[in-house]
Parts: sequence; C-alpha cells; structure tokens
Amino acid sequence: MRILITGAHGLLGQKLALIYGQETEHEILLTDLAPQTFFRNPRFDYHQLDITRLGDVKSLLSQYQPDLIINTAAVTDVDGCEEDRLNAWRLNVDGVKNLLIPARRIPGCRLVQLSSDYVFDGTKPPYDEQSRPHPVSYYGKSKLAAENALLASAVDGLIVRTQVLYGTGFEVRMNFVAWVLSQLERGQPFRVVTDQKGNPTMADDLAFAILKLVERNCRGVYHVSGPESIDRFSFARKIAVIFEFDPALIGPTTSREIGQFANRPPDSTFITLKVESECDYHLSDVEQGLVRLRQQYKEGSAHTDLLKDSRFQ
Repeated sequence: MRILITGAHGLLGQKLALIYGQETEHEILLTDLAPQTFFRNPRFDYHQLDITRLGDVKSLLSQYQPDLIINTAAVTDVDGCEEDRLNAWRLNVDGVKNLLIPARRIPGCRLVQLSSDYVFDGTKPPYDEQSRPHPVSYYGKSKLAAENALLASAVDGLIVRTQVLYGTGFEVRMNFVAWVLSQLERGQPFRVVTDQKGNPTMADDLAFAILKLVERNCRGVYHVSGPESIDRFSFARKIAVIFEFDPALIGPTTSREIGQFANRPPDSTFITLKVESECDYHLSDVEQGLVRLRQQYKEGSAHTDLLKDSRFQ
C-alpha cells in the first residue's frame, strides 16, 4: 500500500509516521510545508507540499498514486481561525477539496480526514457520531465544512473526530499539556479554565487507532479520544501531580475572565463506543496517558531511530 501523510511535521503527523514505520511495511510519503524534513530514515520519502495549491497537489498525487491519504494538515489555532478566516478556510476546507479532486481519479484511493469536537456547540453532551453538529467558532465551522466536502465526494472517506490532543514531538505546536508544563516549570501561579470539558487524547494512541481503523476498512465518522472526560482545570492539576509539580500553583478561572477571542464548546465529551467495539482498542485514560508521557520525557523515547537526526540525541 502507498500512503501519503500531509502535515507530517505536526504532532499527529510525526506519530503516524512512526506508527506506520514500525507496524507496517507500507510505502510512505510524508509531506509538509518545509523544503526539507528532519526524518532521516530510508523507509520514508518526503515531498514539500502546500495543499492549498491545487496544481501542486494534482501533480504529486498523479505521480505518486497513493492508495491512502491521511490529511493532518490544518490551522488548529482556534482564536487565529476567528481572526483570519480566509486563511483558515483556505487550508481547512479548500485544502481538503484540493486533495479530493485528484484523489477521485485514483482507483481505490481513500482519504482519512482529521476533524474535531469543535463541530459541536457543547450544550448537549455526551456526543456520539449521530449527534447533530452545531459549531460555535469559525474553526469548528471550517472543520465541519471539510467533513461535508468529503462525505459529498466520490472518494472513499474516513472522518476521525478527536480532541484535546497532547504528546511530545520535534518542534511541534504547543499543546495543552506542554503549555501547562511550561507554566509549572516557571514556578509562578497561573490560572486554567473550569468551564471547558472534554476527553484528553494522547497522540500516540490516536495514531494507532487510525492505523486500526484503516486496517479494518472503516468508513464514515468515528469519535476517537481518550475515554475520560475532565475539565481543563482538573486536567492541569493532574498533570502537575503526575509530573511532580505543586498543583497549588494552578488556580481556577473561566473563559469569560480570560477573554478568549473565539467561542469554545463548554462540554464536548465524546462517546467512543463505536471505535472501541469495531477496533477492539481502548485509548489511554488521563492518568495512563500522562504516566506514559512522563516516561517518554524521562527516557527520551518520544522519537525512535526512525528519526535519524543528531538534534534528537
């Protein structure tokens, strides 16, 4: 099988590359915006790609003829999407459509599209795959539009909704756990919201779940997240305890008090029975995931020898 992964330098993209490199013998093409990659393993080919450029996407897909595309490329800064809606739509929606145009001409080509809990308004949790989306932010609207584009296309599609993604990777965008740890390391008091709740998801688990879904030829929409729902304040305090910091440094606040630019769903708790039953796979709960993450930090094992670069030593 030929697999093309977009956004390969992001947190999930790195985890997918590692999982597919370790668990399969598939041919793997990684793509991202950078002209060069830090992946230094002969298992991987790399190609610079901006999915908002239709001509480039057509050219690469025509040449490579992938059997599977996993699209992790996206603008995920929720406030940034609200402030720059044109850029958010170009990447999150038009980029997906650009992948679909040549993909439909490749026999048997499948597309895995990553989506978000932000397609829901968070007022009627918990949410399963049949729940009616109602996004309250432009980011959520763009992710829902991308879902609809895939579902309306002739391409065989799998939509994976996830949330509160965390993990460690090379030069990846700050995630919630990394932000909390950076604040704790400063040793100064800080505040975290109590009125946003969801399912923290370890990126390693999500990557493996995607592999399992693909292996089973799953189609349609799946909610893939950790099984435990928790508010951000309580999650931050668990992070402090697991990593042996003082949880008293973390104080409570609300979304209104900190003045977040974009609206967020107050409670986007997922029901994940579908992926658990069909794939016989359960993602880590909060404590399990954080303990694993701490061990990765200790051992320096967040990257394996599939990333051959002195910067990881």
